[in-house]
Amino acid sequence: MPLKGVKVLEFVGLAPGPLCGKILSDFGAHVTRIDKVVENSFDVLHNGKRSVAVNLKMAAGQKLVQRLAAKHDVLIEPFRPGVMEKLNLGPAQLWADNPRLIYARLTGFGQEGRLAQRAGHDINYAAISGVLSMLGRHQEKPTAPINLLADFAGGSVLCALGICLALLERHHSGRGQIVDAAMVDGTAYVASWLFMSRGLSIWGKERGKNVLDGGAYFYDTYETKDGKYMSVGALEPQFFEVLKQRLNLPEELSQYGPEDQALGKKLLTEAFLAKTQEELSELFEDFDACVYPVVDWQDVMKHDHNAERQAFDRFGDTWAPRPAPRLSRTPGKLRSTCQQQSIFEEIDLKPAEMQKLVADGVLILPSEAKL
Repeated sequence: MPLKGVKVLEFVGLAPGPLCGKILSDFGAHVTRIDKVVENSFDVLHNGKRSVAVNLKMAAGQKLVQRLAAKHDVLIEPFRPGVMEKLNLGPAQLWADNPRLIYARLTGFGQEGRLAQRAGHDINYAAISGVLSMLGRHQEKPTAPINLLADFAGGSVLCALGICLALLERHHSGRGQIVDAAMVDGTAYVASWLFMSRGLSIWGKERGKNVLDGGAYFYDTYETKDGKYMSVGALEPQFFEVLKQRLNLPEELSQYGPEDQALGKKLLTEAFLAKTQEELSELFEDFDACVYPVVDWQDVMKHDHNAERQAFDRFGDTWAPRPAPRLSRTPGKLRSTCQQQSIFEEIDLKPAEMQKLVADGVLILPSEAKL
């Protein structure tokens, strides 16, 4: 696997950090979670990682993590600026023993700036990034896409990218560096095309009245007879013509004509409500009109395309997406288990010393594995 041999310390926080660690783990990195508690039901992304609970308020706990960091390649921390320094675990402190350490700081507002010390969530970071102002129907309030945009796209994924870039650079310099992964920055960066395309003709109107944000009837979702939905993305003229042909729409119906938007919306609404999702999917099968069913998340693994590509794997009692992107020689893999070799053997922690740490409440070991 591409990240085989890379050792990562992940300080557990909310979901963005764990997904970043999961990405690295899925592609071969050896990830160890540093948590406050042994059982953390909120972290559903822990599979394939080793876990240990350490009391970081105690000097002995801090020293233990310092010893671990000296043997690791990457550290991921999700706390507000200054927290790790107060715990004697800041980058300057850890670089003294391990100058090759990649120190990833995954936060909402970044390491400096007026809001750096403030609390926030995905919807807030998307709001400050400017991207949330672009999302939503006309004359309706801005609508956040759950917490995918800032937490995961702008946070987890770009943090993982930053770590990989820093690891690549380390091959040349031999030195680690800080990855300042701010979700506000990342959200804006993911939306680079939206910012840089404002001069194109597809924009220029208020939110919800442009081609891609709900203002065009041929780029939208429509309800079907059985209460499901179809997605329509017939942007190009050739796709729009096929759409009209398959739905028997009037030949004179214009794609971009202002006077045809209300009529087109009405005609497509009626056409899609007249058939079930299955009937419509069959109607557009083998025709490039950019019309596809909105597949329910509970059935997505059954869709023939996804099934053929084995896009989802059974994972315990549920299904999970396979790691992406796919590499031809060294693909990622969902990891339900982790290596059980003691992480403390790696830092030469003697049994008696470990027993004392456990007795003093510095270290709490999970019951399912002897770490």
